[in-house]
Amino acid sequence: MSASPSRAEPGAAAMAGVRVLDLSRVLAGPWCTQTLADLGADVIKIERPGAGDDTRAWGPPFMNAHDGEPTRESAYYLGTNRNKRSVTVDIAQPEGQALLRELAQQCDVFVENFKVGDMARYGLDYARLAVLNPRIVYCSITGFGQTGPYKDRAGYDYAIQGMGGLMSVTGERDDLPGGGPQKVGVAVADLFTGLYSTIGILAALRHAQTTGQGQHLDMALLDCQVAMLANLSANYLVSGKTPQRMGNAHPNIVPYQVFEASDGFLILAVGNDSQFAKFCEVAGLPDLPKDARFATNAARVQHREVLVPMLVERFRMRSRAQWLDALEAAKVPAGPINNLAEVFADPQVQHRGLAQVVEHPDRPAQQLVTSPIRLSATPTTQRRAPPRLGEHTDQVLAEFGLTPDRVASLRAAGVLG
Repeated sequence: MSASPSRAEPGAAAMAGVRVLDLSRVLAGPWCTQTLADLGADVIKIERPGAGDDTRAWGPPFMNAHDGEPTRESAYYLGTNRNKRSVTVDIAQPEGQALLRELAQQCDVFVENFKVGDMARYGLDYARLAVLNPRIVYCSITGFGQTGPYKDRAGYDYAIQGMGGLMSVTGERDDLPGGGPQKVGVAVADLFTGLYSTIGILAALRHAQTTGQGQHLDMALLDCQVAMLANLSANYLVSGKTPQRMGNAHPNIVPYQVFEASDGFLILAVGNDSQFAKFCEVAGLPDLPKDARFATNAARVQHREVLVPMLVERFRMRSRAQWLDALEAAKVPAGPINNLAEVFADPQVQHRGLAQVVEHPDRPAQQLVTSPIRLSATPTTQRRAPPRLGEHTDQVLAEFGLTPDRVASLRAAGVLG
């Protein structure tokens, strides 16, 4: 059994001494294990020999090597697998399954996102591994969970955004040009599931540390998608009214949306009546807060069809920079709508160091996004570049006690890449 968090060295990363056996691929699982790795866990990424994680091939773009030629490492893969070590094992072979059971006995966490029943078929399900390692925290990530009428269906982020209600509230209003269902620009169902899984694993590790007993986490994309609708789900359950798409407007707050200045777009996010009064002073409309239709947020929500067109006309009278400077001075929440070039050129983003250079063997000067988690005593670190396929197979297996002769035999049998 690897070291528990309580036995980590003083000053070490928060999860130093925790070993994670990661059989997940694509996004939800790797996002979870990348977060654990950022926090200091030793994440061992198990991949298929020859192909590896599906996202390795999800390009272009692919990272360029020293000579400018593209490598096999897609940007998608690089963005979700930092701080891990890659080991190639063919789990379709009995010898590969036996090897993973052996490794799991020395790990604290096991993460997988195979279809329901696949792990049992391989002898790698929670029931089997818990007998070998009662402390193990076992996290299964699927589209619909381990139970229910949809449990055997494959789950994909795009489909879950639709099924889970997100696309019913995302996009322009149906009665306006461009109205209709719209997915979010990134795979948020996957990402939220990854983060919820991380939270669950941390809680289960705490329980295992105090009781010696592991447990099984049943994480589903659909569950997480429904949960993260937050106030919109609450709006429906409280009122019985189905929320609709509202474009860039907010269902509960006005004015809280995108407006077009004379030379571009900006966001106005008025959160209370005091901010609305300050905004009206900036906009040259000091009498609006005295109008009963606009005096409170509830009234503004009720009369948004009257108020918003008035503000649309007013915003067109000044440039984006003029509005943002004036609103910032008045302490009214507002901001630009940046593309990614503007994001990474932003002085606040640069000050926070969100893009950091990683020492990848194929391109040492490659920049990638780093963890946003800031801990004062045990800060996250970018210890390792996303690994090349099978880069750490021999190193990791030696740490787990396999002799060179046994590794050579497994490789000769095609179990290892």
